[in-house]
Amino acid sequence: MSTVLAFPGQGSQHQGMFAEAPETDALARLLDAAEALTGLELRRIVAEGTPQELADTRVAQPLIYLVDWAWGTALLELGIEPEIVAGHSLGEYAALAVADVVSVEAGLELVCTRAHLMAEASEANPGTMAAVLGLEIGAVDDVLAGIDGAWVANDNVEGQVVISGTVEGVESAMGALQSAGARRTVSLDVSGAFHSPLMEGAAAQFKRVLDATEFRESRIPIVQNTRPMPATDPDSIRAALAEQMAGRVRWRETLEYVATLAPTYLIEAGPGSVLRGLARRVEGIGSVSVEGADLEAIVEGVAT
Repeated sequence: MSTVLAFPGQGSQHQGMFAEAPETDALARLLDAAEALTGLELRRIVAEGTPQELADTRVAQPLIYLVDWAWGTALLELGIEPEIVAGHSLGEYAALAVADVVSVEAGLELVCTRAHLMAEASEANPGTMAAVLGLEIGAVDDVLAGIDGAWVANDNVEGQVVISGTVEGVESAMGALQSAGARRTVSLDVSGAFHSPLMEGAAAQFKRVLDATEFRESRIPIVQNTRPMPATDPDSIRAALAEQMAGRVRWRETLEYVATLAPTYLIEAGPGSVLRGLARRVEGIGSVSVEGADLEAIVEGVAT
């Protein structure tokens, strides 16, 4: 059976998620580093902060990255040998660290810089996002082609798409998409128009940071958001990562590739169960979330 480690991204955060994660000295040290890099009380916020505090991209990104990395590292130490790794948006950084493309410390610095630049871009170019349910990606693309200020951000799974853009653009798109047959459109509580051209200025700044960061050959093939085929070459991985902030998250295609490895077991290594829910909609993929589960039982299940 092929095993895939998949790391969730922003939106999966919740109060107390560090209490659920494997506790190690390394994780405590990295949390100290994250607080120093961000200047934020991350320990307090994750333990007792409000949902609004946790949703701040400058808070959520480093916290989720570290929790994802802790779960992924624990699974590898228990003997999981993944065929590939993948991460949804922010989760891609945990996948890179687990696959030793970057050190966990370098990954944390990238994530904190990414979060800062995205927050600045959101303030300079206000925007929003919305989920579109029950309409295929081709139909969504057709509708958005006639609307200014709205783009596809996440192609998550068949019949579930997230759009991003200006407030006016997204609101217009939601009405047009419902008229085109969407079962439902849902505004998302986000601080900006992530994965859209409104992030292009931040992406250009971030590319310079990526270019100055050491990337190594991936010891586990990684399927990336903007190029959903396995890669190990560091230059190719860096180039795909540079496209991610303002580009489309092609998660449906990622899952379609995962399904070609069938029988496949996708382990969601991080808080929540969003990725497990998406994987369950694709034939040929079994899935499990680590939070609240017995890791040794997961390892035993993979072995059998």
